[in-house]
Parts: sequence; C-alpha cells; structure tokens
Amino acid sequence: MAASIQQQPHPAVRSAILASADLAFRQRVRDALTELRWQVREAGGGAETLACLDAAPAEAVVLDSWLPDLEVREFVAEFERLHPGVDLVMADASGTARGARSPRRNEVLHALRRAQAGDGAAWNSAPNSWQATRPAAGAGSLDNRNAGASAEPSTASTEVSDEAEHWRATSKAAWRLPEFIGSHPALLEVSRRIRLVAPRSTPVLIEGPTGSGKELVAQAVHRLSPRAARRMVALNCAAIPEALLEAELFGHTRGAFTGAVQGRTGRIEAAHGGTLFLDEIGEMPLALQAKLLRFLETGELQRVGDNEPVKVDVRIVAATHQPLGKLAAKGEFREDLYYRLAVFFIRMPALAGRADDIEALAAHVLERMARQSPAKQLTAEAMAKLRAHPWPGNVRELEHVLERAWILTEDRPRIGADEIEFDEPE
Repeated sequence: MAASIQQQPHPAVRSAILASADLAFRQRVRDALTELRWQVREAGGGAETLACLDAAPAEAVVLDSWLPDLEVREFVAEFERLHPGVDLVMADASGTARGARSPRRNEVLHALRRAQAGDGAAWNSAPNSWQATRPAAGAGSLDNRNAGASAEPSTASTEVSDEAEHWRATSKAAWRLPEFIGSHPALLEVSRRIRLVAPRSTPVLIEGPTGSGKELVAQAVHRLSPRAARRMVALNCAAIPEALLEAELFGHTRGAFTGAVQGRTGRIEAAHGGTLFLDEIGEMPLALQAKLLRFLETGELQRVGDNEPVKVDVRIVAATHQPLGKLAAKGEFREDLYYRLAVFFIRMPALAGRADDIEALAAHVLERMARQSPAKQLTAEAMAKLRAHPWPGNVRELEHVLERAWILTEDRPRIGADEIEFDEPE
C-alpha cells in the first residue's frame, strides 16, 4: 500500500533568505547552503526580508535571533500572516514559527551545523545554537554572549569597539536603497525609515525642501510595500485649481457640475488597493481637508453629485515643503487631519547639507544622459564649482544645471567650469 503512494516532486530550485544584520553569519550560512545547491538572498533586517519575499517567493527563511529594525516576535507575527507557506527556521534553535515546514528543512539545519563547525568561536557547544556578537536591543553597546571566553581586558575591549564600529558601518550600508544616490547619514536614515514603514499600511508624511526628491520617497515606500502590485496614484494639490480639486480627488457623476458631460473616477478610487500620493498637501483648501479627513476616518468617499458612499482601501502618503505642524498650530491647516497624516515622518535633507554627495549625484545624472548621447565628464574645475554652490533648488536644480551644461558643451567630451551656469538673480 505504502509503495503505491507517489510523492509530489520537489521544485528543482531551492531558495532561501538569510535574515540577519551580521554579515559574517550570513556569509557562513550562505556558503553552506550554496554547496547544497540553494539559491540564497540576504536581508539586513526584518523589513528588508518581507520586501524580498514580496519581490520573489522563497522556500525557507533563516531568521537570526536579533534584528536591527523589528522585534523578532513582531517580525514572526507579520511573517506568519503574510507568508504562511514559507518555512521559518530560527538560527538559534529557540523554536520555529507555526506553519509550513519545507521538505528540505534538514538541508537548512545541516547548513547551520556546517556554519557552526566552521567558526567555533562564534557558536557555543549546543547544536544549532549560534552565539553572535551584536548590539543589544535598546542599547549602544554590544551584547557579547560569548563573554565567558578568556581574553585580556584591553584586547577584548578593542575587539568589541572595532566590531561595534564595523557593525554600525555595515548596518547603515544595508539600509541603502538604489533610488537614493549618496552616503550622507541623513540620506541613509531616509532609506532606513522607508524600509521600516513600507511593509505596513501606516500613513506617511514626507517633509523636505522643493526639489529634494519627496516623490522618490513615496515611490520607494510603494515599491517595497505589499501594495506594490497595485497602482500608486499621485496628485499635486498645488497644481489643480481649487474649484476642480474636489472632483479630481473624489470623482464625480455625470452632470454634477457645468462641463461634467460624463462621470469620472477620482484619484482616491483609482488607487484602490494601492497607494495615494498627495504632493504639496499643505496647499489643500481647508474645506476639502474636512472631506479628506472623513475619508481617512471611515474609508468611504462620496463622489461629487452622488449620494452613495464608496468603500476604498488605499494607503496615504503625503508630502509637503512647508512645516505642516506649525501651519496646523496657527490654524492654517486642520490639526486633526495633520495628526491623521503625520503618523510616520520621513524628512528629505537639503542638498546644501550633503556636499560630499554632489560628485556621486552628478556622475549618476551624466550616466543617465549618456544613454542617449556620447558620454561626457566633468573637469575638476567644474566639479569644484558645483560643490561651492548652495543649491536652493536641491537635486532638481542639479539635474537642470547639468543638462544645461551638457548642451553648452556641444560635442566636446568634457564639461568645464564655463559651462556650469546657475539660475541666480542678477
């Protein structure tokens, strides 16, 4: 009888995600799994792991006992809700999540044992128990759970300090998103906050000066969210006349007002299941803010000229170059709407405060232009001129200055300082 039962063949491709902030740990386990013909992806934290799973499924996730962005219990709860068919293997053998178990779990456990055998200093004697050195939760120091090992105090202190510095550097690099060019700490913090909030449906308020890339932040939040398969719909509240903004946002029925020869779906409804990006939210008229607030509270909208409410599921991401909190305090923006929108802040830094990123940004812009024309480079004098400029228009101004210089250079391969012109008032 047993011989007649045919098992389903396992997929030929084994795929796993290693979720850990520790690069050495990931490398050991990755090498062991690769020898077993597993395809391995790596994630530096919980939010990045969930984003990896959204981008492409995996058979198993190897989860470290500490994550830099989420509590492990919080991550496991979200993981079980979103990916019940993926096997979750805890690296420290502290237990496993309820749910699926890969038929090849033994291979994952074997890889963990191989990693243990390959670096005995980092593991204790218990099977499948990895004892890594990493930052203690909520503290700036490192929790060395192998503290029983004998070492001279001065040497141990130096090693811990070096490892702490190495962890800080690699942890920051792990947060970096490809959309954001540069290595300024404020820009890396933007990437970190995007990765943290993207897997949720939390409203996001993006603040930053004009031209700093606020819409780029909104696009990254949407791309890394579970809503990425649906649309992100954008609306610039300052670009549409006040008389038309309500119909544009909520939609309208045929004949709702003069010129409405047919009904139209509004931006909110068009974003159902996805993300609605409200740019320059500070320019929205107070009367319309009240209607938007009601939608945020109830999840229902009413088209202009219609009496029937429509249920819509969207994630709201708003942006402003104005200090919205101060406007709310002065009564120039609804305070109750402000607190609905400002659940999670992301602040884009001004380009003037990160001059060291200008070279990388300029190289990126010139590389993009070279896709349609012969490549050009900046002379040292041109770069010095760019670095000395205060950049009131931020990254957008940099793009325009370089495009102008590209044109003025004609067929020459190098852009000189004379071709760098700024839109400065005379």
